[in-house]
Amino acid sequence: MSETRTPYAGSRRKLVLAFDVGTTYSGISYTILDPGHVPEVKGVTRFPAHEQISGASKIPTIIYYDKHGNVCAVGAEAMREGIFEQAEDEGWIKTEWFKLHIRPRTDASGQIAAQIPPLPLDKTVVTVMADFLAYLFQCAATFIQDTHANGRDLWDSVRNEIDFVLSHPNGWEGFQQTQMRESMVKANLIPDTTQGHARVSFVTEGEASLHFSIENGLPASALQKGEGIAIVDAGGGTVDMSAYSRYAGGDGEPSTFKEIAPPQCHFQGSVFVSIHARMFLESYLAESDFVDDLDHIVRCFDKTTKVRFSSDSQPQYIKFGSTRDNDASCNIRFGQLKLTGEDVAAFFDGSVKCIVNAVKEQKGMAHKPIHYVVLVGGFAANDWLFAKVEEGLKSEGVTVIRPENHVNKAVSDGAISFYLDHHVTTRVSKFTYGQFRTAFYEPKNLDHLQRKEKTYTCASGETLVPDFFAVILPKVRSLYYPTPSAITNKDNQNTQVQEGKEFRQGFGLRSEKKSDIQKVTSNVWAYQGTKANIKWKDQDPTMFTKLCTVEMDLGHVPLSPRPKTSGTGTFYYLGYDLVLFFSSVEMRAQIAWEENGIEKRSPAKIVYDPDITAD
Repeated sequence: MSETRTPYAGSRRKLVLAFDVGTTYSGISYTILDPGHVPEVKGVTRFPAHEQISGASKIPTIIYYDKHGNVCAVGAEAMREGIFEQAEDEGWIKTEWFKLHIRPRTDASGQIAAQIPPLPLDKTVVTVMADFLAYLFQCAATFIQDTHANGRDLWDSVRNEIDFVLSHPNGWEGFQQTQMRESMVKANLIPDTTQGHARVSFVTEGEASLHFSIENGLPASALQKGEGIAIVDAGGGTVDMSAYSRYAGGDGEPSTFKEIAPPQCHFQGSVFVSIHARMFLESYLAESDFVDDLDHIVRCFDKTTKVRFSSDSQPQYIKFGSTRDNDASCNIRFGQLKLTGEDVAAFFDGSVKCIVNAVKEQKGMAHKPIHYVVLVGGFAANDWLFAKVEEGLKSEGVTVIRPENHVNKAVSDGAISFYLDHHVTTRVSKFTYGQFRTAFYEPKNLDHLQRKEKTYTCASGETLVPDFFAVILPKVRSLYYPTPSAITNKDNQNTQVQEGKEFRQGFGLRSEKKSDIQKVTSNVWAYQGTKANIKWKDQDPTMFTKLCTVEMDLGHVPLSPRPKTSGTGTFYYLGYDLVLFFSSVEMRAQIAWEENGIEKRSPAKIVYDPDITAD
C-alpha cells in the first residue's frame, strides 16, 4: 500500500513523531517529510540501556521517582542490573501501568481499579505521562541525530516543525485526549496555544493497527472490496477490537476503508495474565517460605514463562533463584518453580474468551461479513493466545492471521501511516448523541400532558416542557434497536459517518436581559441505552451521560427586543445551531448563527466531562 504514497508536497522539511505509550511497553516511530520525496515509516530501535530488554523496538513503560518526586530511571534504564536493589535502598518509587489511570470511568474499568498500582504521592497521571513523553522525545532526538547522515543538522532543521501523533485505546474519548494533550504541554513538547494543540493528532489503537496491517502482510483476498476485516490489538492493558471494509481503490490506487461496527475496548491485555498468575501463586506458595519472593517470581514469570508459553500439555517452569532454593511441597527445585501447563493456560482464559466473544459480537453488528481476523500487538506474539483464538473462531468461518513484521510495533508504525495515508474515511457512531432542550407545550400531546407538572413559562411568555432529547447523531439508522447481541435485521445497524459530514441541531435562548444570553453553553449528551426512539430524559435517566460542554461567546451578535406573547413587555432571543463533526478520531464542534440573513460560524471550545462511559 505504501507504493501508492505520494511525494510530500510541503515547501519545508518536517518531522512527525508517533508515541505509542502502552501499559507495559512503549514505542516510537517517525517520518521525515522532505519536499518532493515519498515519506517512509521509520522506527526508533535504540534506547538507553536497551540491552536490558529482549528486542530494542520498545521499552518498558516504567518510571522510578525518588522521595522528592524527581525522575531517577525510565524505560529500559529502570530494568538495569541492580536497579531494583538500588531503588529499595534509596526509597525510590516505581511507577508502572500509569496509562490505565487515564481510562474512562466505566463499570468495566471500575472493576480493575484495585489492581492498578497507585500513582506516587503528589503526582497526577498528567504529570507522570508528561515525564514519560519527555523521555520518549529525548530518545527520538538522540536516535535521529546518531543514525542519520548529518544528524545534528537534520535535527536542527526539523525540531521546530514537529507534528505528533498519539495513539490510545478504542474506548478513550475527548476527556482522555485532553489529558494526553495536557501532558504534551507539561512536557514542553508543544506550546499551550491553539496552534500548539493543532500539532497533536490522535488515533485509536485499532485504526493505527489497521494501517499497520495494510502495509505489513494482509493477504490480497482480505483487501478485496466488500470483505470485512476485524483488527484485534492485544496489548499490555487493553484488547482493542475494530472492524473495517475496503470500499474504493484499485491496483495502484489508494484504498479507503469504512468502519463497519462500533469499536470495542476490553481490559484483558497481558497484564491480566500476570494478575491471575499472582493470585494463583499467592495461594500456591502460602505455606512456603518463598511467598516472600512473590514479586520477584511474578517478574520472572512475566519475562520468560508467560512470553514462551505455547502448550498446556507440558509442565512450565519459572526460574527465579539459585540451585540452593528448594521446596518439594510446592515443586521448587534448584531455583525453579514447576507448574502444570493447565494451570498456566488458565491464566490466559479471560483474555482468550474476551477476544473470541468480541469477534463474534463484531460479526453480529458489522455492516459487512467478516472473514479475516488480524491479531497484532505485543500480546499477539504469544503462540498460545494465537492458537486458542484461532481454535475458538474456527466454527465462525474466519481466518486468523498475524502480520509477519514486528506485531509489537503495530501501533506506532500504524500511527505514522495514519498521518500519511489516512485510509479510514468513514467511522461508526458508538452512541446516540444529542442535547436536552425544551419543547413548546402542546395540550393535546400525550407526552406533554404526562409531564405537565414540569412545565414553566419562559421569558417570551410561552409554556415549555424541559428535558426533551434532541438527537444530533443517532446510534442506529432505524428506530428499533434491541441490543447489540440481538441484531438480526441488517437495517438496525450503527450509523456510519463519512469524514467531513456535519450534524446540527437548532437551539434558542430567551431572556428579558440581553446580557444573560450572550454566552452559548451547550451540553452534548450520550445515550447508551437500548430504548428505541428515545425522546425524554425520564424514559431512561440512568443511561444518559454528559459527554462535554460546548462554549462560545456570541455577545457580538446584534439582538433586538421582541414582544412577549402576552403583549406586555419584551424579551431577547438568540438562535443558533450546534454543529458537530463525529467522523474524525477527535470530535470537533462549531456554533452557527445568522447575521443579517447570512450564516456565520466559528469553532467552539469543548470542555469534556471526565465521567463519560466509553466502553
